[in-house]
Amino acid sequence: MERGWGRGLFTMQEYFSPINITGFSGAAGYTESSYGKRIVAYVQGAEFPSLENVHLAIIGVEEDRKALNNEGCGLAADYVRENLYKLYQGNYNARIVDLGNIKKGNTIDDSYFALTDALSQLLKKNIVPIIIGGGQDLTFCNYKAYTSLEQTINIVAVDSCFDIGDGEKELNSQSYLSKIILHKPNILFNYSNVGYQTYFVEQNAIELMDKLYFDAHRLGHVRANMEEVEPIVRNADVVSFDISSIRQSDAPGNGNASPNGFHGEEACQITRYAGLSDKLSSIGFYEINPAFDTNKQTAHLVAQMVWYFIDGYYNRKQDYPIVDKSEYTKYRVSIKDHNHEIVFYKSNKSDRWWMDVPYPPNHQIKHERHHMVPCSYNDYKTACNDEMPDKWWQTFQKLG
Repeated sequence: MERGWGRGLFTMQEYFSPINITGFSGAAGYTESSYGKRIVAYVQGAEFPSLENVHLAIIGVEEDRKALNNEGCGLAADYVRENLYKLYQGNYNARIVDLGNIKKGNTIDDSYFALTDALSQLLKKNIVPIIIGGGQDLTFCNYKAYTSLEQTINIVAVDSCFDIGDGEKELNSQSYLSKIILHKPNILFNYSNVGYQTYFVEQNAIELMDKLYFDAHRLGHVRANMEEVEPIVRNADVVSFDISSIRQSDAPGNGNASPNGFHGEEACQITRYAGLSDKLSSIGFYEINPAFDTNKQTAHLVAQMVWYFIDGYYNRKQDYPIVDKSEYTKYRVSIKDHNHEIVFYKSNKSDRWWMDVPYPPNHQIKHERHHMVPCSYNDYKTACNDEMPDKWWQTFQKLG
């Protein structure tokens, strides 16, 4: 049933419809270590899950009215759940709730309001939302949920294009980025694209990325250097994963699927990197359309991607070097005739690297979350060769 929320205060439960788990294939065979038993779900006839001592919250979204060429993706969440619940928990004690599906509102703004408010409430409780289903325009709702936290954030989009669109027109799945850029108050510090395909992107869009000091990484380059995706994703607060970035043979369930894209294993690798990131606090899987999904192949793949994200989350190292740097090896590299010195930190716990980018003292509060930039050993080698790493320069320009 469609709902209209408009304005006002609502309990989170009012936004959601429960799940009918008994309709899932294999539900009768769930064991104690399968997610069908480990996840506390909002099911028909049961109470809404408590959010006390919860780490992760799954949210399905039925809204797909602005998913261009892909209406029907609002039905995706239950198909993904059906496969996710059959999978087994790793060597950790998962504390996960499944809040059900956010109902499609009377208007699309009602749906946006409900999702934004629900995400905001979860973020304030330090619960990481896992959004499944609907169009990628919902990334805008995810972004707006952070405004109440009063901090600037980084977004990483795994996508075959940039989705800039026309900022003067209505929000849709192919224009959400321009809405984020133009939104006031603006809390976006950095946007990174992972996996764009050049023939889907206008040259002026690539030029705009450069002007804004955003970074974009071509599919071919990324696939040849998958380990370089880890520091990109490690810098994100939000990851938005468009399933059309995966090649059609691996993920046919999408109205905009393409013959080229990431392989399924690579998609799982990226989401595990996201889970491992101490900084990342929300992730969304969008544009999954059951109407095109041969043998539920895409739903099965996304379920495994969610599994890898959860596995990464429970293997986080908690080694982001913001305050105490005693557990790090420090390296100083002078480049450009000693006009610049770059300070690197390598974690003794995880062997991961960061660069310390200086910024004006009066910007300390505004940018304290962004001056320590995740990087790789290759960035250190670049600096040792008297070259400025791109990540350092882009961040330096924005911090100034």
